[in-house]
Amino acid sequence: MNIVFLTTDDPIYLPSFFDRVLSARVDATGVFVVPPLYKNQGTVGAAWRYFRTFGAGAAWALMTRVIRARLRKQSIARVCEQHRVLCKSVRDVNDAAFLERLRSMRTDLIVSVSCPQIFKKPLIDLPTRGCLNIHGAILPAYRGVMPSFWMLANGEEKAGVSIFSVNENLDGGELCGQAVFEIQPRETLDEFVRRSKAIAAELLLDVLRQIEEGVVRRAPLNADAGSYYSWPSRDAVRRFKAAGRKLW
Repeated sequence: MNIVFLTTDDPIYLPSFFDRVLSARVDATGVFVVPPLYKNQGTVGAAWRYFRTFGAGAAWALMTRVIRARLRKQSIARVCEQHRVLCKSVRDVNDAAFLERLRSMRTDLIVSVSCPQIFKKPLIDLPTRGCLNIHGAILPAYRGVMPSFWMLANGEEKAGVSIFSVNENLDGGELCGQAVFEIQPRETLDEFVRRSKAIAAELLLDVLRQIEEGVVRRAPLNADAGSYYSWPSRDAVRRFKAAGRKLW
C-alpha cells in the first residue's frame, strides 16, 4: 500500500508526529509539505491575523518558538531524511502536474495531516484506497478551524481525534477511527495540542493496519450535525482566558 502524506510546514508539533508514524515503517512513498497559509494568505497577512487575535505577547512567543525550532533544525523534512522517506514542497495539492506525479508514484492512499488546502475531486478520486484526514476533535462536533482552542474555550471535559475518508464536504465523509480522551484541568493549548498529536499518531497507525487487513469499519459523518467553528475572535480569546486557559 503506497501511502502519500500531505501536510504543512509546522516545525513545532508535526515533526514528532511524523517521527512516530514513520518509525512504525508504514509504506510511505512520500511526504509533501504545503505552506501553512489559509485562503491564499501571504505570510505577513497570516502573522497580522494572529497578532490581531491573540495579541503581541502571544505572537512574539509563537515567533520565538518557531525560530528556536528552526535553529535546532527541527522539521518534517529532517524527520523524513532520518527515515529515508521522500519529502518535497508543493504549492498546490490540486495542481495537474502534482496529480500526475502522484499517479506516477502509484499512490494507493493519501493521508492529510493538518494540510490547510481543500481537496478537489480529481485529487480525492486519484488514490485507489481513498484519502484520509486527521481532525483533532470528536466529529461531527468541532468541525472547522482550531478545534483544540475552541474545546478549551468552551470548557469541554473531553476531547478526541477523528480519522475519516475525505469527500467534497468539509469534514464530511466516513469515519474510520476515533479516540476520546480527558482534557486536563490546567493544560495549556500547547500541551493539549502536543498530546493530541501523539494520540493521533497512534490512532492513524491503527487505522492503517485495519485498512491493510481489510477490517476497517466506516460510518457516515453527518455534515449537518455537530458544530462548526471558524478562526477565533477576540471575544473567543477572552472566553478562553476566562476559563483559566493559557496558550503556552
